[in-house]
Amino acid sequence: MRLIQLARDSLLFPPPERALREPNGLLAMGGDLSPARLLSAYHQGIFPWFSSGDPILWWSPDPRAVLFPEKFHLSRSMKRFHQRSPYRVTLNECFQEVIEGCASDREEGTWITNEVKRAWLQLYEAGHAQSVEVWLDKTLVGGIYGLALGQLFCGESMFSRSENASKTALLVFSDYFRRQGGKLIDCQVLNPHTASLGAEEIARTEYLNQLKLLAHERLNPHCWHQQTLF
Repeated sequence: MRLIQLARDSLLFPPPERALREPNGLLAMGGDLSPARLLSAYHQGIFPWFSSGDPILWWSPDPRAVLFPEKFHLSRSMKRFHQRSPYRVTLNECFQEVIEGCASDREEGTWITNEVKRAWLQLYEAGHAQSVEVWLDKTLVGGIYGLALGQLFCGESMFSRSENASKTALLVFSDYFRRQGGKLIDCQVLNPHTASLGAEEIARTEYLNQLKLLAHERLNPHCWHQQTLF
């Protein structure tokens, strides 16, 4: 199947069902990272991922990695750590610093280029993107950022500079999101870290059905206000 080249003057994407099997989920290339295109993509179960210097690549893998908040796996060791946690966890206190942390704290390099950062900052300023911050005293040591779509949260990236910092971010956020009415966290592609926390794979068709149902369901209208979660 031929890879679709997106036009800059159109926000249309091919159906996710047309994505390649190898590499799994590759659907299209090109276009741009305008907020309107990103919102259009995520509402269709599509996300960008590419290396610096390469064209923008758009993906919708099958299966899809998700985390049901009520199924978060809290290991005995993590439970003990959390009970005596030295961390403070906040919501939307420093989005830019979180995305910078996600971009820089990767030995294998990053796809979070300056263009990507600008795009996500625009989404944050428009109220669509959110961040979770983990602090040790006054130092940012971990966090998560992603896109809120009704009762679904599309987790984009996380980072950790201290023991269990990213696990703490996801643990606290998952519980908070559930209590606000959140039903599903999109993890995109399963990896050992997210799997250890309870993420699982579901068929792309099931994910798209969940997306269609949840994206237009409202949460508590004040739930994304800047605040301390833990």
